[in-house]
Amino acid sequence: MDHTSKKKQRVGRLRSHGARLATLAALLLLLASAQAATSTGPLASAESPTPGCGQVEEFDPANFSNPTNIDNELYPLIPGTQTTLEGSADGLPHRVVFIVTDLTKVINGVRSAVIWDTDYSGGLVAETELAFRAQDDDGNVWHMGEYPEEYEAGVLAGAPSTWIPGQADAESGVIMPGDPRVGTGYYVQGWAPDVDFLDCGKVFKTNEKACVPVDCYEDVLITDERAPLAPSEGHQRKFYAPGVGNFKIGATGRAAGEALELVEIKLLNPAELMAARVGALELEQRAYQISDVYAATGPAEWD
Repeated sequence: MDHTSKKKQRVGRLRSHGARLATLAALLLLLASAQAATSTGPLASAESPTPGCGQVEEFDPANFSNPTNIDNELYPLIPGTQTTLEGSADGLPHRVVFIVTDLTKVINGVRSAVIWDTDYSGGLVAETELAFRAQDDDGNVWHMGEYPEEYEAGVLAGAPSTWIPGQADAESGVIMPGDPRVGTGYYVQGWAPDVDFLDCGKVFKTNEKACVPVDCYEDVLITDERAPLAPSEGHQRKFYAPGVGNFKIGATGRAAGEALELVEIKLLNPAELMAARVGALELEQRAYQISDVYAATGPAEWD
């Protein structure tokens, strides 16, 4: 199970117009770097503080014949699965509860699985989010946008970083390649220029072994993830185990970041799954009221 628990590097939500122009210029430089690179090699060295990103493959809605059957070995999303990671983030105790609901939602022409996760910082809700995933016919698992509510001292402060592919120039990205290999370079995990969101990842190591409180895993894949618009803050290593998904997150670089480990994984019983469905739908109803971007989407559905 993957966990989108890192705090998204959403820089400059309240920036001046001039600062936004500077950000746009940075994006153009990143794109120029990507265009100048080969399609198979790294677009920048691992040491570069702001590497460019290259798409793993072109997003094509026609290439998603069964998109909610997400069975990528390193990123399985089985409805009713709940995972919990614990550790610290920015010096505070941090816990993330991640639930694969039995809801789906059409995003940018592709029906996607609805994920509901909640981040707790110092015992208080810091963020609760609806995120969307879909798997294409080549086994790539795609990030299909998110609605993240932000909380201050446990009180809802809004959802300014909502982004949905196909709106405001936002684009889907690949969370987990269907054929992850070392040396294939960085790939876009999601890009939403309207909210200054750009995440990139690459395969860092394969065939590793790592232990967390739940278990020890072999044949582990480690990814290196960066946020080029926040190079000093958005750098992580994520660990994925076959049949489990993301079970460990480690911060790198200059920022404290997050350090999380899997402490529980379970399959919800029917009553618990129904409660999760109701909770996710309540979150969606708030989303329609709070976010114009989200309001342009169709409703989540339960089969």
